[in-house]
Amino acid sequence: MELIDILSKVDHTYLKPEATWQDIKRTCDEGLAFSCASVCIPQSFVKMAKEYVGDEIKICTVTGFPCGYSTVEAKCFESKQAVLNGADEIDTVINIGDLKSKNYQKVLSDLKAIKESIEGKTLKVIIETCLLTDEEKIKMCEIVTNSGADFIKTSTGFSTKGATKEDIILFSKHIGKNVKIKAAGGISSLEDAIDFINLGASRLGTSRIVNIIKNQGGDINGY
Repeated sequence: MELIDILSKVDHTYLKPEATWQDIKRTCDEGLAFSCASVCIPQSFVKMAKEYVGDEIKICTVTGFPCGYSTVEAKCFESKQAVLNGADEIDTVINIGDLKSKNYQKVLSDLKAIKESIEGKTLKVIIETCLLTDEEKIKMCEIVTNSGADFIKTSTGFSTKGATKEDIILFSKHIGKNVKIKAAGGISSLEDAIDFINLGASRLGTSRIVNIIKNQGGDINGY
């Protein structure tokens, strides 16, 4: 697999709580230089980042992050505000407690409301796989498929574990044709990235891939 093909699927991510504008600006510069799919950054920097990059790269941000238990009204407000500030893609966290309580209709209606609030922009649904049983993961494949969301995403990167190859295989078997897969958290090598893509992931949420290439002195033409 060509390096440019890997990078075209990377949401180059910087979500550390101590992030400064210089960190975000560097992330944008790297995302542009390495032709990434998007840069995934905190909401508070979305407007500045959009003004900085224009339409040269997509801006992704997170809502209900990282725990997912804010109200749906808050998530909708966050998501709509992010879009107004220039976000092209929203990665939102489900209410995991609702899922575990088998309150499936609420999980579904929440996602539908968030999708409606962003008026056609891309919605990725973070389900935090490390906290779920396989049965719950399969149920979320069904709910995300029925919600109109664009992606199911494994992880925030802030919990006990990130993406696993087993989860991508499971997703691939149970999502609808309208849903893509984003693997995020713990993708630590180019070999990992290739494996996740080959198993069915269309996006990778990671900061490490670009850093690996930089440290190797590589560029998008090869490594």
